[in-house]
Amino acid sequence: MTVWEALAVFAAGIGAGGINTVVGSGTLITFPVLLATGLPPVTANVSNSLGIVPGSVSGAIGYRRELRGQGRRVLRLGAAAFLGALAGAILLITLPSSAFDMIVPLLIALALVLVILQPYLSRAVQRRRERNGSTAHPHGGLPLQGGMLVASVYGGYFGAAQGVIYLALMGLLIHDDLQRINAVKNVLGAVVNGTAAVFFLFVAEFDWTAVLLIAVGSALGGQLGARVGRKLAPGVLRAVIVVVGAAAIVQLLLR
Repeated sequence: MTVWEALAVFAAGIGAGGINTVVGSGTLITFPVLLATGLPPVTANVSNSLGIVPGSVSGAIGYRRELRGQGRRVLRLGAAAFLGALAGAILLITLPSSAFDMIVPLLIALALVLVILQPYLSRAVQRRRERNGSTAHPHGGLPLQGGMLVASVYGGYFGAAQGVIYLALMGLLIHDDLQRINAVKNVLGAVVNGTAAVFFLFVAEFDWTAVLLIAVGSALGGQLGARVGRKLAPGVLRAVIVVVGAAAIVQLLLR
């Protein structure tokens, strides 16, 4: 890796850490840069998975105030994220790289529709609960755990825009502030990326220079992203999610 390539990977790591903390799609920044340096796709993918873990942890620390009182929620959803990530990492080693190419843009598009409609859907669900005399599960219940399990399979496999999918699922099934949901998303991102990375340590080859550059860059980006993201109003944050998700769809379709 040349000096200029190293600087590009480091800068991509900062960008990925920041955007993962605010929304989630940082892999769409780092992965193409790693490919441009000449790394094989699988090596680039696994190196990226390990490198962005510090960024996810950094973003979660930046959102620590919003995480207060959500310990049980994190544990419940984290268990589903762990199992899904492990399954996704196994699939990456066993399936061809094109296996998810067609379905991923559709998943992200569906997630964006849910993000856009989430305020209206949440109000409709709340009115229905009031008529029935029922209450919402504080942690989303089995539907959310099942959805997070499936989403985390994709996260362990590749993970581009997995944060958008997480936000859509939690925003629909948990009645809570979007910033608090985003804080949980950052923890779950660290769980998924960390789980996949540990698995890859035993079965895949890493480019440790790339891992180090992305790790340092993403940790810095995570702090920057937390400072920006925590100040965004719910409507603005929702708009950022939609814009980033749409850009992710375009990039995936053009690959």
